[in-house]
Amino acid sequence: MANKTNKLSYFLSRLRNSGYMVDVIFNRYQLIDPRVWTVVIDPDCSAIHCTCYFNKSDLGDNFFEFYDGGQFFPPNIKIKTDSIEILITTLVKYNINNKYKAYNDNTFTPINADEQLENR
Repeated sequence: MANKTNKLSYFLSRLRNSGYMVDVIFNRYQLIDPRVWTVVIDPDCSAIHCTCYFNKSDLGDNFFEFYDGGQFFPPNIKIKTDSIEILITTLVKYNINNKYKAYNDNTFTPINADEQLENR
């Protein structure tokens, strides 16, 4: 099967085609390391780190760990799946969706904290 969720190119393609902003953080882990790659999903807003693990416990074992410091996800949530739809459903469940304005027109403007304080 050519399209596997543990393949970085497939993962990036499917999430980006679903409207998510995804950037690669690291993808050169050592061969003995069960981590395959780490990406950040929605880097401009929620900044969810997703690490793919392969062959950690069992041969062929595949799971994903989501981490965001406890802002949206429970700490170090792990999902064992071969389905990209399950991963997208999990993102939506925790309100990480592709409806944010920056996803469609790439015009994200950070909120200026000084302006917010002046407007109070």
